[in-house]
Parts: sequence; C-alpha cells; structure tokens
Amino acid sequence: MKSLTDCYKLANGVEIPCIGFGTWQTPDGDVCVSSVKAAIAAGYRHIDTAEMYENEDSVGKAIKECGVSRKELFVTSKLNNTEHGYEKTMAAFEGTMEKLGLEYLDLFLIHWPNPIAFRDHWQEANAGTWKAFEELYKAGRVRAIGISNFRQHHIEALMETATVLPMVNQMKLCPGETQEEAADYCRSRNILLEAYSPLGTGQIFQVPEMQELARKYGRSIAQICIRWSLQRGYLPLPKSVNPARIQENANVFDFELEASDVQLIADLKGCVGYASDPDTRTF
Repeated sequence: MKSLTDCYKLANGVEIPCIGFGTWQTPDGDVCVSSVKAAIAAGYRHIDTAEMYENEDSVGKAIKECGVSRKELFVTSKLNNTEHGYEKTMAAFEGTMEKLGLEYLDLFLIHWPNPIAFRDHWQEANAGTWKAFEELYKAGRVRAIGISNFRQHHIEALMETATVLPMVNQMKLCPGETQEEAADYCRSRNILLEAYSPLGTGQIFQVPEMQELARKYGRSIAQICIRWSLQRGYLPLPKSVNPARIQENANVFDFELEASDVQLIADLKGCVGYASDPDTRTF
C-alpha cells in the first residue's frame, strides 16, 4: 500500500480503500460534518459510520458538500442492534439511506452478532437479517455486505442459511489485541479484516513501548499504530476530529516497521484492553 487511495480487493472484486475514516463517538452536527470534510480533503476516500453512532445525517451532509464525486467515495454503515430480522433490517436500511442521502451504499455490516434483544434466538434473527442483506446486495443497493464483531461460531451459524459469504469482518484489532482465532478463520475464508479502534481508544499513547517506537521511527504513536495495522493486513479505521491529526494519520506510507517491531506491538497483550465478548454485551 502506497497511498490512501490504494485498495484491498474484496471477495466479490469490489475495491475498498486501504484506510477508512472512523466516526464512532463523533457527535452529530457541525463537528462530524467538519471532520468528515477534513478527512476527504486530506485524501481519505473511505468513510465508516453506523446507525448506532447517530451521526449518519452529518456524514451524509459532509459527503454532499465535500466537492468529491460520490463514485470516488466508499461509504460504510452498520445495522443497529435493535433491528435484526428480515423486515426490521429492510426498514432500517431505508432509514440509513434516507439519513445519508445516498442512492447506494458501498458496504453494509451487521454491527453485532448477538444483541441482548435477540439473545435467545440470535441465529434465527441473523439468518433473517442476512437474507435481507443478500437481497439488497443482489439488487445493487449495496456493493458489498459483511459483519462486525463476529467470531467463528457466529459466522458458522450464519453460513447455515447464507448463500453469500460475508466479505468483511470489522473487529477490534489494535496493539496487544489481535483476536487470532477469529482473524485466522476470516483470513482462511477471504473475509477482509477491518480494524476499529486501531489506536486503542486513546490508551495507546501511555504505553512505554509505543513511546519508544515513536522515537525510534521519528513518527507519532498514532502513525506507528496505523502502519502496524497495514503491515498486519488489516484495514484500519482511525478516528479524529482534529484536522492536523486527521492529516497526520494519513501520512503512513513513506516508512515501514521492522518485522520484529510488528511482532513486538502484537505481543503487548492487554496494553489497551481486549475486545468485549459479543455474547455477553448488554446492548
């Protein structure tokens, strides 16, 4: 990968820019609009949002006002935890499209596999949701479909009724948290790994080993993290609302981490915590 516009190729041949701009915890309104516009101005062409983030309106406004044509952008959203099942999924998708103001979505994900509202029948609910996803995909409303926070048993349950394999699994992948079992399972099935919270939700900046690596390479800790994600084969989704940091986070293509340092970062087990268990989350 040599630039923000370089792409991974999904299993269906769709190209997805190698770094996405994350919007989790970015409040709806001017802050979200300005940060997404700043990201696009900095060269990002991949924007990631979700119904649960409650900022799809602002992401859509930024896309409309950014001055870059829609076909040059790759836009992702995710299904809310309360909307699983065929009928609810279809209605929720229309709501997302209305908020974003788009005619099609590049990627739509099931945000969590086992929400508390469906805990006693999550397999059935996911089957209905995925049926809707497949119909939206085959109708051209969505260019690619995938999942988020799914582990192997969730994917295996989904594939009992699915006819299209998920193309992406968006997971918490960051220094010290590589979810090897789930990640290896996805790799073996050509499911691209997207890394949310690639900076460990800010905790990474206090880790002494990362501070030392930043000094070694003459880079920011955030840049080290993002470069590490790319060298691990992930698609990182860094988030910031600061224009200078947004630009800085994009400047990761003119250096490379030594293989030993890539492993060192992976081995910082628990340095920013671990991914939560999707089967016990209370939302």
